[in-house]
This record gives sequence, C-alpha cells and structure tokens, in this order.
Amino acid sequence: MTITFQIRGDLITLDALLKATGVSQSGAQAKMMIAAGEVVVDGEIETRKTRKLRGGEKVEVNDLVIILQSSERKE
Repeated sequence: MTITFQIRGDLITLDALLKATGVSQSGAQAKMMIAAGEVVVDGEIETRKTRKLRGGEKVEVNDLVIILQSSERKE
C-alpha cells in the first residue's frame, strides 16, 4: 500500500513520521524498528532514528510505502 504524507512545517523526523502514520504505536517502538534496520529511505536502510525528512523522500516499512510532500509556504 502507498500513502502520501504532508509535512507540516519544515521537516519531520523519521521516528515521528512512523508514529504519525500509525506504522508504530509509540516513539519507542519506532526507534526500535529503525535500529533493527526495518526502515528504508530512498532505497537505503536507514538507522538514524531522528533523520530529518523535508519532503520528496520515499519511506518503506514492510509493505507500506510513504511518499513525503513538503508543506507549501505562501509568502
């Protein structure tokens, strides 16, 4: 399954993304999943729990693909 996630603000950390999308029940569980090498960002296993995501990335966890979109700023 593929979902699109709209980032509010400038960025979201990888662990916060997993919690916000319901992939993990808690931040601690998200960090464990990342540390275990279960999360792929743009085709590479990511082990940095607080990796900053700014939009345009593709995050894969199990059978779920999350496409990140940056927030559009109106100036």
